[in-house]
Amino acid sequence: MDHPSTERLGLIAGNGKFPLLVLEAARSQGLNVVVAAIREETSPEIEHCGATSVHWLSLGELSKLIETFQREQVTRAIMAGQVRHKQIFSSIKPDWRLAKVLLGLATRNTDSLIGAIAKVLESEGIHLMSSTALLEPMLADDGVMTSRGPSDTEQTNVTYGRAVAQHLSRFDIGQTVVIAEAACIAVEAMEGTDATILRAGELMKSPSLGKEPSTLSRALTVIKVAKTNQDMRFDVPVVGMQTIETMRRAGATCLALDAGRCLIFDKPAVITAADAAGICIVAEKPVSHIPGHPA
Repeated sequence: MDHPSTERLGLIAGNGKFPLLVLEAARSQGLNVVVAAIREETSPEIEHCGATSVHWLSLGELSKLIETFQREQVTRAIMAGQVRHKQIFSSIKPDWRLAKVLLGLATRNTDSLIGAIAKVLESEGIHLMSSTALLEPMLADDGVMTSRGPSDTEQTNVTYGRAVAQHLSRFDIGQTVVIAEAACIAVEAMEGTDATILRAGELMKSPSLGKEPSTLSRALTVIKVAKTNQDMRFDVPVVGMQTIETMRRAGATCLALDAGRCLIFDKPAVITAADAAGICIVAEKPVSHIPGHPA
């Protein structure tokens, strides 16, 4: 898709590498990027990546965000990079506009909050795009991406783990589960994917109930899915080199993702590292709903 070189794209930058990759991709397409950097989250590296301008805001300054984008003539924006749950609901100091949004929330979770913010931005003439719009080559491919596919045991884990993960995703708890021999070892909550995988690895090393060693195989399968009705504008599942290293440390041998709905940062390097570690990566297109349950 061609864009006029004078067009200005807004980038609401959270933590990690995600916003840096979006900025790089936007610039490669000739877009001028206006960055709204979150003081509590964004890497200072964003200042040196070729943005047209970088504006530092605190997490609760929704009015300042809108005013900045309007002053810079931004009508389309992308939200990229995580904002830690703790920051959102414990450390946030909202301005009057964000306080109004918070008071109107039926449920206090990340999806409902950012969805409400997106509506406010839209009402002010700022359209929030899919966070993967400029990064489609980094999305997980349908099928096996590594030199080997899942073993029969790993495939059984994947099938079971997908059902568990899809149920959990409906409650906005987490997007990752870790399975061994069709038993759920760990479920992600607010601690993040890496911590969940490491916790599963530790459980496999520990005596069962403090008495006997675990009878389950230590070979773990990690399943990371998008939410059932994933809003691709924010909170898209992401894996990268750190994920593979964490899996290697924990004794995990298979990573299952949602095709087209999960980003793989440094994709070629991740696949090479997975092959070297004996880890298989497989993705499949998610079903629209869980069989036997209403959509």
